Amino acid sequence: MPLRCFSCGKPIAHLWETYKQRVAAGEDSKKVLDDLGVERYCCRSVFLGHVDLIETISKFKKV
Repeated sequence: MPLRCFSCGKPIAHLWETYKQRVAAGEDSKKVLDDLGVERYCCRSVFLGHVDLIETISKFKKV
């Protein structure tokens, strides 16, 4: 997750874990983003378009 929004520069990374947990629990993405205070469309697109690949990438080691 990027630390800041690519367009406006607002810090958003600290909200990622909360967003991910609440959406996994079955809440609607729109309601979660509204509750977290993410109002700008540029910031919302970062959340909706992000794919968490850190665990997949961590399986590969440099030999």
